[in-house]
Amino acid sequence: MKTRIGRGLLAAALFAVAAFAHAQAFPNKTVRIVVPQTPGGASDTLARVVATKLGAHWNQPVVVENRAGAGGNIGMEVVAKSPADGYTLLMSYVGTHAINGALYSNLPFDPEKDFAAVATLATLPFVAVVNPNLPVKTMGELAELAKKQSVSYGSAGNGSVNHLLGEMFNAAAGVKMLHIPYRGAAPAMTDLVGGQIQVVFTSMPSVAGFIRNGSLRAVAVTSAKRAAAFGDIPTIAESGYPGFDVNPWFGLFAPAGTPAAVISKLNADINEVLRAPDVVEKFTAAGAEPYLTTPAQFGAVLKDDIAKWSKVVRDSGAKVD
Repeated sequence: MKTRIGRGLLAAALFAVAAFAHAQAFPNKTVRIVVPQTPGGASDTLARVVATKLGAHWNQPVVVENRAGAGGNIGMEVVAKSPADGYTLLMSYVGTHAINGALYSNLPFDPEKDFAAVATLATLPFVAVVNPNLPVKTMGELAELAKKQSVSYGSAGNGSVNHLLGEMFNAAAGVKMLHIPYRGAAPAMTDLVGGQIQVVFTSMPSVAGFIRNGSLRAVAVTSAKRAAAFGDIPTIAESGYPGFDVNPWFGLFAPAGTPAAVISKLNADINEVLRAPDVVEKFTAAGAEPYLTTPAQFGAVLKDDIAKWSKVVRDSGAKVD
């Protein structure tokens, strides 16, 4: 009996040593970060900053691969079905990871069970932007205009964060702006600049250039506090709608079953990168704020947000079959 117990303990110890050694050697080849959105958006921008820094830290290539489509589900499925070895990571955010499960009827993966939380990267407010010809400079003025005439807002599609933010503002302001869904954020921005729609709630990095060159007017950010790099843009909460606070997180996931030691090493290295002054500077310039967590903390955040956003989706009536 004692011999069997001793052998079991020895086997467990050897397994632990092997797992530790594997994690210490990680990575010894190219790491791929799959971004399930098109280039130029918030997920893509943050992923490329972190990929460059991790590549230098590891002395191994870290490539960013855009696999957009189906509201992010195509890229998510790619990662969910990849080997669970840490060499394929998913760049995700609250929109795809906490919302899609409630929005889509038949996902080929489970957003919670088929992924392992690795590390959050940042929180990043969305911003309400309008065509500069629209005679509004505050959210209060936007609400008053929407009460007098038809005002339309564009989104990346039914159930997207852009869509749900518009519905949340409709509820807060007691108005009914008309939702115009697009196949992605880019065509919505094109029509906003062209004057075909009046408002879009979008991520700061995707619209910063338009704000700076005057093509669009920023009215308010969705977070509880102002963005450091855009301190002149007020929050929706301080614009007369207290309690309005949406500050989406962005982070990295691995396929479920990735060894805990590899997850731990990834988390430690990513958090080290997020503390680097040049990374903080680049994130801040994009309107983002570095957000450091452990894998367990990130998993808890995801669980809470799935419950929160599922209710928002239900209340909005949005559904994609």
